[in-house]
Amino acid sequence: MQFKVGSTYLSQDLQSAYYICSNQQKRKKKHYQHGYAKLRSSRNLQRIIFFDYSKERKKMSKLKLLSIAALLFLCHTLADDTEETKHQHKKKSYLVHMDKSNIPASFEDDHTSWYSSSLKSVSESADIIYTYKNVIHGYSVRLTAEEAKSLEDKPGVLLIQEDVVYKLHTTRSPEFLGILNSDALLLPESATTSNVIIGVLDTGVWPESSSFDDKGLEPVPSGWKGECELSKTFNSSSCNRKLIGARFFSQGYEAAFGPIDETVESKSPRDDDGHGTHTSTTAGGSAVVGANLFGFAAGTARGMARHARLAAYKVCWRGGCISSDILAAMEKAIEDGVDILSLSLGGSLSDYFRDTVAIGAFAATAKGILVSCSAGNSGPSPESLSNVAPWITTVGAGTLDREFPSTVSLGNGKKFVGASLYNGKPLPGSLIPLVYARNASSASNGNLCLTGSLIPEKVKGKIVICDRGLSPRAEKGLVVREAGGVGVILSNTYTYGEELVADAHFIPSAAVGQTAGDEIKKYVSSDPNPTATIASGGTQLGVQPSPVVASFSSRGPNTITPEILKPDLIAPGVNILAAWTGNVGPTGLPEDTRRVDFNIISGTSMSCPHVSGLAALVKAAHPEWSPAAIRSALMTTAYSRYKNGKTIQDLATGNPSTPFCYGAGHVDPVSALDPGLVYDASVDNYVDFLCAIKYSSSMIKILTKQDYTCKADKEYSVANLNYPSFAVPFQTASGPNGGSTNASTVVKHTRTLKNVGSPASYKASVSQESDAVKIAVVPEVLDFGSSNEEKSYTVTFTASSMPSGTTSFAHLEWSDGKHVVGSPIVISWT
Repeated sequence: MQFKVGSTYLSQDLQSAYYICSNQQKRKKKHYQHGYAKLRSSRNLQRIIFFDYSKERKKMSKLKLLSIAALLFLCHTLADDTEETKHQHKKKSYLVHMDKSNIPASFEDDHTSWYSSSLKSVSESADIIYTYKNVIHGYSVRLTAEEAKSLEDKPGVLLIQEDVVYKLHTTRSPEFLGILNSDALLLPESATTSNVIIGVLDTGVWPESSSFDDKGLEPVPSGWKGECELSKTFNSSSCNRKLIGARFFSQGYEAAFGPIDETVESKSPRDDDGHGTHTSTTAGGSAVVGANLFGFAAGTARGMARHARLAAYKVCWRGGCISSDILAAMEKAIEDGVDILSLSLGGSLSDYFRDTVAIGAFAATAKGILVSCSAGNSGPSPESLSNVAPWITTVGAGTLDREFPSTVSLGNGKKFVGASLYNGKPLPGSLIPLVYARNASSASNGNLCLTGSLIPEKVKGKIVICDRGLSPRAEKGLVVREAGGVGVILSNTYTYGEELVADAHFIPSAAVGQTAGDEIKKYVSSDPNPTATIASGGTQLGVQPSPVVASFSSRGPNTITPEILKPDLIAPGVNILAAWTGNVGPTGLPEDTRRVDFNIISGTSMSCPHVSGLAALVKAAHPEWSPAAIRSALMTTAYSRYKNGKTIQDLATGNPSTPFCYGAGHVDPVSALDPGLVYDASVDNYVDFLCAIKYSSSMIKILTKQDYTCKADKEYSVANLNYPSFAVPFQTASGPNGGSTNASTVVKHTRTLKNVGSPASYKASVSQESDAVKIAVVPEVLDFGSSNEEKSYTVTFTASSMPSGTTSFAHLEWSDGKHVVGSPIVISWT
């Protein structure tokens, strides 16, 4: 294994020593100029922070001949040199939650002064970064650990939590979803949807994109309070009747990482990354005829709610998205008057009262704003979800019925179909020598085609097989090209299964699934002179089966609250075409000098804005509906089976997927506009939920900003939260193999349905894959005589103990012959 430091490659043992040293030196920012480099993993679209320390780099470049001992000695010396200044660099950014009910009388009219007074009691030098009043009562500030601990003990302070970095979870969609023809939507879209405002928290926008064209739109809604924040890279003409607001939030980021380098990044709402422009226009971009990427996916690109208004809140920078900035943006979005909030980002799971997005989403929900978030790109691993609060709509990813095939033809006559967005000069028709990267590298991980790992003499003029992992997919093709290779076959490993994600490679390419990749590598190892060629197949439509659950889409169970099934549903998130920034190429790599108006990328970052836009359509049709009612309409009308009756497949395995993968199913927007019945929920219902999970009064206050004490004489149950899905965890008995099968456990869930259609009688039916659990619905018939009438029912689950890890799935439907109101049921033993 080799590791590059400047122009020097260190062996594996020296690399380990280097890591030890560099990890120590990351804490000594005074001695090193720091910058930020973005690693775009095309699979999961995450941004990871790397530090480039110039002085360290200069020292390390002289270490080629040093022993490990000398290297570690140097590291120790550097650490000693900086010991005297360590106290100057111990400050971190914190969110301070204040109990407004404890504000002293002298500060009742000025809570900001109260915050400052409290802060000055522990630090004379600290300055407040942001103050908040909508999403939390409190502020953000930079403190030492000692100052933070001291502040936490002060009167009126509820909680202090460290600022954290969130990561981004990074056409044909309207036609695939059945909304290409607005007549099918049963609503005058242009007249009503234009009153709905979608706020997008992301990397900003590229306002010059034709997807932000405001032709045909009426004046900005009168209740809008947002604005277009101006800077040297963003002027007053950047906003219009489509993009009606654009703000940026960098104070938390700069407090943590230093001033933004405006020579490489715009300190404005302008999008230098592309992610924010892509998500915004997926949700609500205007129709653009002739959109394509290098001729692929040619057609009319349009957002899900093409007449909706968009407001951009830039919270993500080269080093990531800081929680204090995210909270400040949600605060401002609530004040501005958005109807939908779309966040294609996430962090590690934590309790709801410590989760910045969950806290902000609770405040937004209380104001009638639906919050849609990406589920994460950590699939197919179980328990890999982000954004699981029950007041958040959590969105996983599925495929479209469109692919970009690229065919690999081997010298033995076999052919394998992969995917690629390469449109340059094709390979000659004749076969070309083929080599596996592992056999053309002296590095232990040479199969991954990392920078500098290939031996040019073994690669020149050949097609190279590279395994996925560690580096961006398109970068592997660049590494092959720089070593003299003429083509690249990107092979999936077990982690990625049969998932095919297309990239705009620099050389002829094909991304193939694990099965095909293994076959190709087997051929290379068995033939003394292996050969191949690669040919692009353009754009293929009507691919079946579709949709399938994307391998990268994060999965349940929900580890925070197992009784709440997440994700809620899935939407298109693989190979999605939408508008792009003019500042970077389609791969996002620094070496990519190509510029495009549209790009094709994948991730739950792409599926989230699909649902955000579709929620805007439902909001336009039913402006009186709550966020819970809108989500219910999207979930209960979603489908989990193809027209042939088979369950939606999991791309990771090729087998039928489960509700842990797709939640309620794949979104069906036309049906969601007329769901018949909805499961509604209010803030009071969510407070009861918090009591059910044993939250203290102070924890509840952090989320609700209200004094509330759970009633001692009231029985609270998570099972009674009026959620459109059911998750029923049973406890495995302690006996052998789960204990006696004769002892049964009974769990009851109560739900309430609201009629949002005509008077009708609904009958319940349950389908289940196993008889291990007895499921009874009482009553079995609900008669609704008027609109908005509510009826309750109870589902009783009776089961014997099963071995831990056992799961069973079922489905409940209420139908009046016209509408089908569906709910997935997940039963598990732990």
